[in-house]
Amino acid sequence: MYLITQWFGIFLCDKNGIRNKVLFPKDPEKIADLLMKMEGGKILPEEKLLSKDFEIIINEKRLNKIGTYSPNDEFFKNKRIVPENFGFSQDILHKVSIILAEKKVKEKLKSKDLQIIQMVNALDDLIQTSNLLSERLDCWSVIPTPKYKIKPFQKISFVVNDEIKRLEKQIEIDVKKVAKNTSKIIGSLICARLIALAGGIEKLATMPASTIQLLGAERALFRFKKEGGKPPKHGIIFQHPLINKAPRSDRGKIARVLASKIAIAIKADVFTKRDLSDILKKDLKERIKKIKNQ
Repeated sequence: MYLITQWFGIFLCDKNGIRNKVLFPKDPEKIADLLMKMEGGKILPEEKLLSKDFEIIINEKRLNKIGTYSPNDEFFKNKRIVPENFGFSQDILHKVSIILAEKKVKEKLKSKDLQIIQMVNALDDLIQTSNLLSERLDCWSVIPTPKYKIKPFQKISFVVNDEIKRLEKQIEIDVKKVAKNTSKIIGSLICARLIALAGGIEKLATMPASTIQLLGAERALFRFKKEGGKPPKHGIIFQHPLINKAPRSDRGKIARVLASKIAIAIKADVFTKRDLSDILKKDLKERIKKIKNQ
C-alpha cells in the first residue's frame, strides 16, 4: 500500500487506485495549520490512522516511522490525484498559500536567534549610551555643581547600567538554549555576537571556519584588500581570553583552532543537536597546549 499526502488530504492507495482517504477541512486557515505541522516534520494523526494496519510505502522522509521510504517508486511518478475531483479549487490553494507564507514569516520572526540578534544590537546601543553618559558625568563633575542638577543624569546612568546587566543575563540564557555547544566553547556573549554578525544561527552553521574566524573584522579585511599591508587574523573572537591573553605571535594560530571548533560546535547545535562540548573543549585544550609549546 502507498500513502500519499497532498495539500488537501491524505490518500491510501494500491496499484488499482485510492482505497481510503481523509480530506482536510475546506478552510484555508486549518489547511495552512496542517501544512505547517508537516513542514515541521510532524506525522499527522490521520496519517497514522490510515496506515496502521498495512505495510506502507512512502515518498516523504517525514513519514519514516510509519512506512518504507521509497521516493523513486514508479507508483509515485505515475499516480496523479487531482484536487478538483475532491472539491478543492485552485482558489482555495491560493488562499492557503498566502496564509502559509504569513505563518512562516511570523514563525521566523519569533525564532530565538532573531531575538538574540535584536538583544545584541540593543546591548550595543545601551553600552554606547552608558559610555556617553559616563563621559558627560566625568566632565561635569570637575566643576562645582549642585547635586540636584547632576543627580538626574546619575540616575539615568544607573538605570542604563542595570539594564546592560539584565540584558547580558537574558542573552546568556537564550544563547544556551539555541547554541549549547558553541556557548560552552566560546562563551554566551561572544556566541551571541557571532550569531548577530552572521545574520542568524543557521547562516553561522553554514560558514567555514575561516569566515567565522574573521567575523567582526570586515573593515580591516576590506582595508587589507584595498590598501595591502597585514591581513586581519581574527574578528570578534579576539574577545576570548584564549586569544587576547596569548602572546601576539600565537594569536593567529589560536584563532584558527578556536574558529574550527566553533564551526563544528555550531553545526552540532543546528543540525544534529548532539552535545559535543566536552570532546571539543578537551581537543581545544590539547591543541592550544601544543601551540604554546612550539
